[in-house]
Amino acid sequence: MSAVQAPGDRHRLSVIGGLAALSLDAMASVAYGPEAIVLVLALAGGAGLGFTIPVTLTIAALLAVLTFSYRQVIAAFPQGGGAYGVAKAYLGRRAGLVAGASLIIDYVLNVAVSVAAGVAALTSAFPGLLPYTVWLCLGVLALITAINLKGIAHSARAFIVPTVIYIGSIMLVIVAGLVRGEAAVDPGHTATGLQTVGLLLLLKAFANGCASLTGVEAIANAVPSFKQPRVKRAQNAEVVLGGLLAVMLIGIAALIEKFSIAPVEGVTVLAQVTQAALGDGWLFYLVQFSTVVLLALAANTSFGGLPVLAQLLAADNNLPHLFALRADRHVHRYGIAFLTVTSAVLLVAAQGDMNLLVPLFAIGVFVGFTLSQTGMVRHWLAERPSGWQWRVALNGFGALLTFVAAIVVTVSKFTEGGWLIVVALPLMVAAMTWVNRSYTRIGERLELGRTPAPPRPRRSLVVVPVHAVNRLSRDALAAALSLGDRVVAVNIAHPEDEGAARRFVADWELWHPDVELVQLFDARRRLDDPLVTYLKQVPEAHVFVLIAEVEPEHAWQRLLQNQRGAVLARALRKRTDAVVCRMRFRLTEPVEGQYV
Repeated sequence: MSAVQAPGDRHRLSVIGGLAALSLDAMASVAYGPEAIVLVLALAGGAGLGFTIPVTLTIAALLAVLTFSYRQVIAAFPQGGGAYGVAKAYLGRRAGLVAGASLIIDYVLNVAVSVAAGVAALTSAFPGLLPYTVWLCLGVLALITAINLKGIAHSARAFIVPTVIYIGSIMLVIVAGLVRGEAAVDPGHTATGLQTVGLLLLLKAFANGCASLTGVEAIANAVPSFKQPRVKRAQNAEVVLGGLLAVMLIGIAALIEKFSIAPVEGVTVLAQVTQAALGDGWLFYLVQFSTVVLLALAANTSFGGLPVLAQLLAADNNLPHLFALRADRHVHRYGIAFLTVTSAVLLVAAQGDMNLLVPLFAIGVFVGFTLSQTGMVRHWLAERPSGWQWRVALNGFGALLTFVAAIVVTVSKFTEGGWLIVVALPLMVAAMTWVNRSYTRIGERLELGRTPAPPRPRRSLVVVPVHAVNRLSRDALAAALSLGDRVVAVNIAHPEDEGAARRFVADWELWHPDVELVQLFDARRRLDDPLVTYLKQVPEAHVFVLIAEVEPEHAWQRLLQNQRGAVLARALRKRTDAVVCRMRFRLTEPVEGQYV
């Protein structure tokens, strides 16, 4: 029997849609991950480049462990959250905050790096665009943001075709390169600096190459974004991602060694591999163009994962609650806005230079990897389902590997900007702790979780500031008489305006609204101080202040208003316990007695 599609599932992800929406970060890393390895190994010349495949195989082995680990995370935490959910449940709230903060940092960096890398590939093909790098970065970021605001399913459908073309192109390069019998590169492209290949060099190459592993956790973080059955679809997407990424990384590494590829100024390693495998024809340009598109769209991984993570953090009172709000298309607009703004700041600060951002890339995510897998070890030890022993072994081994990788990446990249992450991570944890404490204090004052005493009516006073006898005053007093037990109209005047004050009293008595009038005087022509002083002297404990204001027919007419209502309302909310109500009188309102 076929599964019934839940309401709203049309805005959720299939397996292919999940790969397109959430795995572009990992897929696109093929364009810069192998190059990051080669840049380090080339320092040791041909001997160093000979370790490209062993280093890549080590990273692929770590990828396999991570893939199967996150497949288990998806099953254990179908509500999403990945490392945050696991760490919070099994390692404590503080560990959960560290995991959440590390993932937020990595999501933001992923957007900045992906956009910068895509624009860098574009400016390499068209050097005339180089002076406009920052503006191009911001333009691409704005486009991706606009697509995501329409809903994650819509963005997934938009990215399926370029994702398929990119994967097909890379696979074509690998197959064509492996069957080609000879190198098609200039043998003059060799590294100049020769060193002895040492352990530290290999570790740094490994650390650089680990940039290819960022994004592996995004599917586990966004399980609620999948269609039913969500767990099964998310697990399948995770396995497909891990398999495709491993094949592409190992295949490119094999071609790098086969064709003796070395770094060349102004030409990417992937471009050299593509040229060696396919030549200079139209297929070469197809691969390059698809790479440019995927690098730009890889930022979509963060737009799919971070808003869901932010929603979970907000639901746990660790972020402002507005991050938990969703639009009608299952879009977390505030999470998307935060991601866009912070990424834009990074792009502007780095002037769109990818190389300034990449050194920061993998640190945060490896912290999340380690906490996630350590938490899963605790999970299996506590639950002990069938086959729990091998699950503990898998996650324990993964935790050890990712912990070592986190140390290696942090140490090797510390002086290249990694110190920023070391500083930013505890600051974010401290900020989320402060938010949580603030919500806790608010909850205690609101007596959340306790049943309050039954409500009882209290005698109330409604104070209405009036400035003239007109329809606005009449409607305000009519509304006030329906709100409280006693209504007082308050008129504030200047002592030197004695004539105007007397005329107001005369008009009031002639009108005779059957409402008590209190006239206050202030020598400094202030509205707030005399009213605040008066409110502190009234006997009623429950006081309303009803401020009547004109709602202009056109927006430009706001320039004609004196904003006294806004100034008075702000002062009363800050300095008194009165309930401030602002009643709008619409100039276009044709029916008497209708209030807004």
